[in-house]
Amino acid sequence: MSNAAAKKVAITPEVVAEHGLTPDEYQRVLKVMGREPNLVELGIFSVMWSEHCSYKTTRKWLKTLPTEAPHVICGPGENAGVIDIGDGQAAIFKMESHNHPSYIEPFQGAATGVGGILRDVFTMGARPIANMNALRFGEPKHPKTKHLVSGVVSGIGSYGNCVGVPTVGGECTFHPSYNGNILVNAMTVGIAKTDKIFYSKAAGVGNSVVYVGSKTGRDGIHGATMASAEFDDKSEEKRPTVQVGDPFTEKLLIEACLELMATDAIVSIQDMGAAGLTSSSLEMSGKGGLGIELELDKVPVRETAMTPYEIMLSESQERMLMVLKPGKEDFARKIFEKWELDFAIIGKLTTTGNLVLKMHGDVVADMPVAPMSEDAPIYDRPYVPTPKRPQLDAANVAAKDLGESLKTLIHSPDLCSKRWIYEQYDHMVGNDTVARPGGDAAVVRVHGSNKGLAISTDCTPRYCYADPVEGGRQAVAETWRNLTAVGATPLAITNCLNFGNPQKPDIMGQLVGCIQGMGEACKALEYPVISGNVSLYNETAGKGILPTPAIGGVGILKDLSKRVGNSFDKEGLDIVLVGETKGHLGSSIYLRDIIGREEGGPPPVDLATEKKNGDFVRALIQSGMVSACHDISDGGLLVALAEMTYRNGIGASVTFPSGVPAHAFAFGEDQARYVLAIETGKTEAVLKQAKNKGIAITALGKTHNETLDVKGQCSIPVKTLREAYESWLPTFMA
Repeated sequence: MSNAAAKKVAITPEVVAEHGLTPDEYQRVLKVMGREPNLVELGIFSVMWSEHCSYKTTRKWLKTLPTEAPHVICGPGENAGVIDIGDGQAAIFKMESHNHPSYIEPFQGAATGVGGILRDVFTMGARPIANMNALRFGEPKHPKTKHLVSGVVSGIGSYGNCVGVPTVGGECTFHPSYNGNILVNAMTVGIAKTDKIFYSKAAGVGNSVVYVGSKTGRDGIHGATMASAEFDDKSEEKRPTVQVGDPFTEKLLIEACLELMATDAIVSIQDMGAAGLTSSSLEMSGKGGLGIELELDKVPVRETAMTPYEIMLSESQERMLMVLKPGKEDFARKIFEKWELDFAIIGKLTTTGNLVLKMHGDVVADMPVAPMSEDAPIYDRPYVPTPKRPQLDAANVAAKDLGESLKTLIHSPDLCSKRWIYEQYDHMVGNDTVARPGGDAAVVRVHGSNKGLAISTDCTPRYCYADPVEGGRQAVAETWRNLTAVGATPLAITNCLNFGNPQKPDIMGQLVGCIQGMGEACKALEYPVISGNVSLYNETAGKGILPTPAIGGVGILKDLSKRVGNSFDKEGLDIVLVGETKGHLGSSIYLRDIIGREEGGPPPVDLATEKKNGDFVRALIQSGMVSACHDISDGGLLVALAEMTYRNGIGASVTFPSGVPAHAFAFGEDQARYVLAIETGKTEAVLKQAKNKGIAITALGKTHNETLDVKGQCSIPVKTLREAYESWLPTFMA
């Protein structure tokens, strides 16, 4: 379509609806513009006011989350969040979703998800040091699941491996609710100097607006709008809205940007993510209270006869927008040309307060900047809180053979080894990975120091579905526990809130409940939210996903020599259980996978106990009292004990106390619990400390030979356990 033709397109109610705007929202557009918009302007409103870009449903609730702490340098609102980690250094991190694109085109959808989150981090001035991911797929028997797993994993591996950033951990689970709408959440962590952090607020009337990176193509047009809508049976036809990534160009872009950032040439910088050139130009000028004028003929393009509409809405990858200081243009150009990247001065900052787009000398759009964010619709959608489920009495849950139940659980899709996945990722590139995938948290050295960052992603969607408030608390507490279990001090989280259609009051109730629970946990654990992403309308043909508020946690290990792993490393160690076990089987994996029931309230999360137990365990680890530590989560105590045997082949002999039915003690998912392995000479001191602090602690037994024995219940060779654990996923993917 030519520019002249675009100007003449009649803006009918059908055209408005095709752009994802409601009639009321279009009336708001008319009020902002004072006239009917042309097609280019309508396209810009459609992406800026999409759920993906405007947070119009969640903004009210996200404001309730705690975002501040003495170590928080920058909370939500920028490309990524920033925390102080001492020694003049900052950790910068964020998690984002690429769900819809990954279902339509799994390889490119997942790959560009990684590319996008990397740009969010290095645009702030950080060198990326680690990637994580949280993946949810449909049931294994679904005809598309295998294809989606294969494509997503290879897409993540291909991009991360080529760009040279290690993928150090994550999670992957399966459930029928994701059959038609998988979740691909990607997280990146980077390191910067605290005096060299870059922001997106534009400044300096007349300053040059510069485009760098790859050329603009027609891929990804309306990606943000597509990500803000439900799927239907024609979703496969949306392939053109999925971007195509080039990790080798991204690597060049990282190096070129960091080289320029080492100078004083940049005023502000923003990556071109969702909504591409539209969102980056409007966000930068809007934050600075300025206008911006762009000459679209100067934008580097890779396809012929691209229209202003296509140029502004393209989500082509590996592109950045920056404002440079006067006179620094040629200096910057030489750096980008050295790295063989496009560099073009495409506009300037103005006093008009408007976004003005020109092409071939014609003005093709002229619209006010401030209302794009200030007048964006904000909805207070009606919601119905999820009814509380009654707690299950363990006595009313069938007691199956412990040994057979354990083998079934660790051979199940959710609890099996994910080695098949993480061995496709280069988790050692950069040579700073200290704890590889498979532990409670990944640990990455801060280059050139003895300091490390611990990183974890987690969420238990079945808890969030059963009780959103409790599930929200647990998702935060679980990452806090994971970081604590390696000896790290948890500092802050990022989140990725994946939900169904918020226009349904019950789904909106899940969202409100989960945010409430997350906020309570963040406050109690002094563990603020510094960045995040919301992904709604994860539905297909009216069927929503389980509520999945994925949490990415980051903590600090000031001395890496104090880190512990989660594997038994020798025989004769004492095994103790920290935390109280009542045997909660409601919403548990045992109940679902062994008994075939999905019911009951999830285990309650007592945040004061969570904090007390975690602080106690961390202090023990940091004082050298602990040989191995593993937090207890999905599957309960017996699954955790089995997981501690795999790596070194060392078993355990334990005795369960009386008072709780054996199957509930083994597989109950009570919270705030850890298994510790301790040298015999230190155990008495640990037990005494726990008693003095009022912390529940139970001596269970000892590590020994090559079997896992539960006195009076079962005895299984570690080799048998390991084979069951390792074999499900390779067999499924074969």
